[in-house]
Amino acid sequence: MRTLRIAAAVEAASLVILLINVFTIHAKPITSLGGPTHGSAYLVAIAMTWAIPAAAGTSARWLALIPGIGAMLALRRLGAEPAGNAPGALRLGAGVRLPAPGAGPQGGGGGVQLPRDEDP
Repeated sequence: MRTLRIAAAVEAASLVILLINVFTIHAKPITSLGGPTHGSAYLVAIAMTWAIPAAAGTSARWLALIPGIGAMLALRRLGAEPAGNAPGALRLGAGVRLPAPGAGPQGGGGGVQLPRDEDP
């Protein structure tokens, strides 16, 4: 799944770079490097999507065939979480996350321990 995420990012980024190049300066070196990069990422994304067993029961395999954004659509269909997110974690915004229930320091109740006011 990690390879698919990387291929999806490279596919989308290379497409954006190629389109910006076409509509602005049309530099030949950017086209020469970006075209094969985009094509390779596209093929890797298709191969990785078809290799994932969970994709068989969904339309993810067919979505991966859409040039440019197909891999991202396939990842979304597969329900892939962004890298670094623990399953079941609660997001509070501004980067604050609570652990999933049962994943606390004691292994029982989970949650966040807040500091208590102590008398000196």
